[in-house]
Amino acid sequence: MKEVPAGPAAAEMEEKKNLTPKERLQIPTQVMREQEPGERIRNVKEVPFGYTDDQAKIEASRCLQCKKAPCVAGCPVSIDIPAFIKYIHEGDYKNAVHTIKNTNILPAICGRVCPQEEQCQKGCVVGKSLGGTDKAVQIGKLERFVADWEMSQGKADPPAIKPATGKRVAIVGSGPAGLTVAADVRREGHEVTVFEALHKPGGVLIYGIPEFRLPKAIVMREVENLKAMGVEMKYNMVIGNIHSVDELFAAGYDAAFVATGAGLPMFMRIDGENLNGVYSANEFLTRANLMKAYSFPATDTPIARSKNVAVFGGGNVAMDSARTALRLGAENVYLVYRRSKTEMPARIEEVHHAEQEGVQFLLLQNPLRIVGDDKGWVKQVECIKMELGEPDDSGRRRPVPIEGSEYMLEVDTCIVAIGNSSNPLIPDTTPDIETNKWGNIIVQEATMKTSKKGVFAGGDIVLGAATVILAMGQGRIAAAAINEYLATGKW
Repeated sequence: MKEVPAGPAAAEMEEKKNLTPKERLQIPTQVMREQEPGERIRNVKEVPFGYTDDQAKIEASRCLQCKKAPCVAGCPVSIDIPAFIKYIHEGDYKNAVHTIKNTNILPAICGRVCPQEEQCQKGCVVGKSLGGTDKAVQIGKLERFVADWEMSQGKADPPAIKPATGKRVAIVGSGPAGLTVAADVRREGHEVTVFEALHKPGGVLIYGIPEFRLPKAIVMREVENLKAMGVEMKYNMVIGNIHSVDELFAAGYDAAFVATGAGLPMFMRIDGENLNGVYSANEFLTRANLMKAYSFPATDTPIARSKNVAVFGGGNVAMDSARTALRLGAENVYLVYRRSKTEMPARIEEVHHAEQEGVQFLLLQNPLRIVGDDKGWVKQVECIKMELGEPDDSGRRRPVPIEGSEYMLEVDTCIVAIGNSSNPLIPDTTPDIETNKWGNIIVQEATMKTSKKGVFAGGDIVLGAATVILAMGQGRIAAAAINEYLATGKW
């Protein structure tokens, strides 16, 4: 997608101090510049380049500054969206980013990976007036713009820290929920230690989301900002194995927040899933992202160099896997999804980028079995064609197999990207923490309190596999409850 010029009329409107709503609606949506598809599949650099200064101001001028602000109601962390956009329009980027950071400590990340079209932009009055969320004010792109501006200025201004309380909080997991709680609890003057099982912080932000969607330097910068606040990070610490939750309390922690995520991959339970060349999306993306297998042998982690790849699934993780496989040199990448494009849960932007890059969508098709050669390596996958029937419990039309439509697809690698379930380690080693039948920790929604005194939980371990911003929203709720608990001692 190439940059669409704003045009002189839009630029002139943006310069006016008092635009009417009608004039604002006439300003075209600003489109981010990005790498051409043929170029970007040969590298792992970020695809979009972000807004220019002029584009950001013009896009900000499209905002109607609604008094009721339905966009704020759609934001899980309740950012004052009209306020930060108004600052951008005025060229006051410092106050714009400070406004966002009052409730969201990870704007550079959320501006890139959050599904704004299903959250803040879904309620945008501009989008509704013009007939679609794609025509809404591009809130996520503006959030990214001011976050990137702050990075370009050097060191970020640290938030104020209240006097030390002497209370200690343990946070298990350094994904978006854990990082959010770390910031909000530290601001109150409590000592905070984050325990991370891997050797780098960030959780799914590091191991799950590819470099071309979220550069890892951005995640590391946000973590450094937390360290500057006095948050302690401990790596290679598998809580539930090296230490239990009870042992953390015995060591002097006054409260704990569990944010261990949904890292247990699901499989399809079909024949052939144990063959060589079959990956869970978790393993495939972790090798490529965290371990930088795309640079092998410069890095130590190998990964299969595939010619023909089948990815099973239709969500963002499936798109990430398919697009990563292309960048690792695959000639053909097939995305096998049992429903139609309309039912795909992936973001519209990710589907669009995958199509641009040459991912081949095999829609209304489903794998039946994986076939191997005489050495145990993937050779083919048998698929069956589907048609849509009546809606199921998810509200989407149920896919129904078409009898006699089976066929063989020649592949040498299969990636299963149909979802993840909750990490069982903490619940398995802390029997007084209650879970539901899916293994998710049960919490009080208003406080994120678990059944165990002093223990709170949030993010994917509670929600199942969800979005970054929903995990952060739960983190904000939990942090407020932790601060209250530590101040009053009341459970």
